[in-house]
Amino acid sequence: MSKIIVRGARILGGEPQDVLIDGETVAEVGTGLDAAGATVIEAEGQILLPGLVDLHTHLREPGREDSETVLTGTKAAAVGGFTAVHAMANTFPVADTAGVVEQVWRLGKESGYCDVQPVGAVTVGLEGKQLAELGAMHDSAAGVKVFSDDGKCVDDAVIMRRALEYVKAFDGVVAQHAQEPRLTEGAQMNEGIVSAELGLGGWPAVAEESIIARDVLLAAHVGSRVHICHLSTAGSVEIVRWAKSKGWNVTAEVTPHHLLLTDELVRTYNPVYKVNPPLRTEADVLALREALADGTIDCVATDHAPHPHEDKDCEWAAAAMGMVGLETALSVVQQTMVDTGLMDWAGVADRMSFRPAAIGRLEGHGRPVSAGEPANLTLVDPAYRGAVDPAGFASRSRNTPYEGRELPGRVTHTFLRGRATVVDGKLA
Repeated sequence: MSKIIVRGARILGGEPQDVLIDGETVAEVGTGLDAAGATVIEAEGQILLPGLVDLHTHLREPGREDSETVLTGTKAAAVGGFTAVHAMANTFPVADTAGVVEQVWRLGKESGYCDVQPVGAVTVGLEGKQLAELGAMHDSAAGVKVFSDDGKCVDDAVIMRRALEYVKAFDGVVAQHAQEPRLTEGAQMNEGIVSAELGLGGWPAVAEESIIARDVLLAAHVGSRVHICHLSTAGSVEIVRWAKSKGWNVTAEVTPHHLLLTDELVRTYNPVYKVNPPLRTEADVLALREALADGTIDCVATDHAPHPHEDKDCEWAAAAMGMVGLETALSVVQQTMVDTGLMDWAGVADRMSFRPAAIGRLEGHGRPVSAGEPANLTLVDPAYRGAVDPAGFASRSRNTPYEGRELPGRVTHTFLRGRATVVDGKLA
């Protein structure tokens, strides 16, 4: 592989430096670097980050290739600056066996746009009744470390306890979709003033918070790791903050859309805003931003949830829940966290690369930008401003809540082990 010099980039937002990539690794970091025959990328004013890592991506394959495939999803990930994604288990068939997770893992290897780490189901068929083959999925070629029934809550406390006990054997983690099912029957949006005025079934904050409270207690009881998916309420923040103050092994993620959008948007009845968990209040949004800034929330995860046109272009009640997010995540984080002064670029690297890689025990990602490290890198132009146009997405689906909205920042280059997957904002 040829040598590449990224010249004058601000690593994690620091002073301008040059980075020499030689093969799959970062060979040297300094100023005035030179190498015979190297390709030079002029990066003045741009931010160089470690490749982003997403703990929560729906790639839909196998079974729903009309929404997304591993190939199209990893292309979208690369455009968004990601070098690794964790593929959720709610596929058809469900990723609850070694065979299915290995299939997803091999499809990721074939795509070549980013690394794909499958997430195994906690229970057989996501039905919440019987533990899936956790050990076999871990021992497979995919080496699964994260298990989740995302899309459904593991609501049986005994099943959740057994899963937490089981994954201790190989330092795994159970990622919980916190949603008490009885409290959310028929729910269509956040329960509050807007739902009352619109007459839509309300989704109370306590449905999330009660499960989180139970699960942090269970994790403490058995001495295991629990990760909270797409945390969305101010109350959830306080429970996680309390659990961490006890020294318990609890981590949590927030989605970009929960950092920016509120339930007021549901007044449009546009199903693009229908998501699980639902968009919450402005007070929740502000609490989530503060918690991400202070580290109570460990990371940003996209919950990229592609759907075909017909599943969203319908009446609100019939519409599928979910939004695509890989290609806009970093821009939303820049707008809500960096441009507001709540977080610097080093903080972004921590919440979108270092910590998610550590939670997922993902080797080779979430590493410092320094000599000898894998050249998994993302170059960002923070001065860019542009309206979101889903027609240009690499994803197979277009269900973005940001269509026409101006967002800051653009990923100009993404490198996966020294190979450019994105060049000048376009897929290589």
